[in-house]
Amino acid sequence: MAAAPVWSVDPRTGKQREQVAVEATPQEVDQAVHAAQAARPALADRTVRAAFLRSAAELLAASEEHLVEAADAETALGPVRLTGELARTCYQLRAFADIVDEGAFLDVVIDHPDATATPPVPDLRRYKIPLGVVAVYAASNFPFAFSVPGGDTASALAAGCPVVVKAHPDHPATSELVAATIRRAAARHGIPEGVLGLVHGFEAGLELVRHPLVAAAGFTGSVRGGRALFDAAAARPVPIPFHGELGSLNPVVITEAAAAERADTIGTGLAGSMTLGVGQFCVKPGLVFAPRGEAGDALVKTLTAAVSDTEAGVLLDHRMRDNFVAGVTARAELPEVEAPVTPGAGGDHTVAPGFLTVPAARLAEDGPHDLLLEECFGPVTVVARYGSADEVTAVLSRLPGNLSATLQLSEGEAAGEGRGAELLAELTPLAGRVLVNGWPTGVAVAPAQHHGGPYPATTSTSTSVGGTAIERWLRPVAYQTTPEALLPPELRDGNPLGLPRRYNGRLEH
Repeated sequence: MAAAPVWSVDPRTGKQREQVAVEATPQEVDQAVHAAQAARPALADRTVRAAFLRSAAELLAASEEHLVEAADAETALGPVRLTGELARTCYQLRAFADIVDEGAFLDVVIDHPDATATPPVPDLRRYKIPLGVVAVYAASNFPFAFSVPGGDTASALAAGCPVVVKAHPDHPATSELVAATIRRAAARHGIPEGVLGLVHGFEAGLELVRHPLVAAAGFTGSVRGGRALFDAAAARPVPIPFHGELGSLNPVVITEAAAAERADTIGTGLAGSMTLGVGQFCVKPGLVFAPRGEAGDALVKTLTAAVSDTEAGVLLDHRMRDNFVAGVTARAELPEVEAPVTPGAGGDHTVAPGFLTVPAARLAEDGPHDLLLEECFGPVTVVARYGSADEVTAVLSRLPGNLSATLQLSEGEAAGEGRGAELLAELTPLAGRVLVNGWPTGVAVAPAQHHGGPYPATTSTSTSVGGTAIERWLRPVAYQTTPEALLPPELRDGNPLGLPRRYNGRLEH
């Protein structure tokens, strides 16, 4: 049987543009993984791989016009959004190059023998080494930042791990162009092109996570798809770490005092956040607690006006559009649910943004309204109107894990008055990033960032954004009573590589 073709599709029309590739056979997946495995030695030198990451950023930036044009044709995300996303991706590659140069991620710890300790301590030297070949599953909504050149790939390469990417079917041509660009960067530094493999097709994705040489996997996508791969990773004869980002409601709690103080500002900000990128951000606020009464009514009025003024947009593919239309229709039909601005089909290929309201009490009990506590991908949010703090607490106690949780406070509450601290404590167990008086859309690439959260937000406690994302692809190893001449240079006395480390209990820089 001939391999199935992989087509580039225009989401604005639903028409096929061009055949980009064919779906990979099991043999081709095996070849890609073996080629990645063979490239491991070329990444051993930290200086080489830091230079490789910087070259990748340089070549991607130089190809900006061509790459943005290709990505826009396949995603309809628009040149402005995509240009910014590519710049973020290049910055991320350079940031990981700096991390590789610094070397703190190796977590070097050296303890000399201490016969007076109980029990006695032998000579111990510990640092972290790369796991091996990493499988990366590209996301649909970020063709650069969470796809072939994204955070999973950049952090894995920085750790010294070759990568095989399973391309997302929504942007196969962009994936091929980006992969070719990164391979050119690798060639500059004598690194085999197999350091970055690329395969297409659903079955290829399953073959990849099951391959015995794949040592870990990173995924961004749906709960259903991510859970299937997570289960496959766990069911292997040798299970592997699976770092998946699956789904998130990203709740927002607006206090009555905050609504009374700045209903217009909050309503406008919420509208912008929930419709940004046609609601296709993983941190889109999908559940918002707003008070009943005059202040909450004013907020909803502002939200209604702002969302009504937002144009219909194109989702990443027609399957997502169909799911969005069906999802908002099912939610709007629930008892006591109202739609101040009705979300749904905006045209043959577009969707119209909107929002739903429901009494918070309906979400505090098992029943059909549980559907409102599930993520709906696209430009819609659910506003739960509450009459008491107990109602908010009751609903929060039923929520699954999230990437973010947001608290909108008044000026006085932010200064320590009222229940601000108590509400913050309620939100903290629910999410990996907790915001006060901000909006969750827009995830900064910074050392202190954490993009993850309790399941189903992610399947691990790690982050996929920021410098500590590199930790996912490393494991510690300790050498005991090993002669100096046999030790890796990173663990030798005298610190020949000038690494940050803990030496006999003291931090050295």
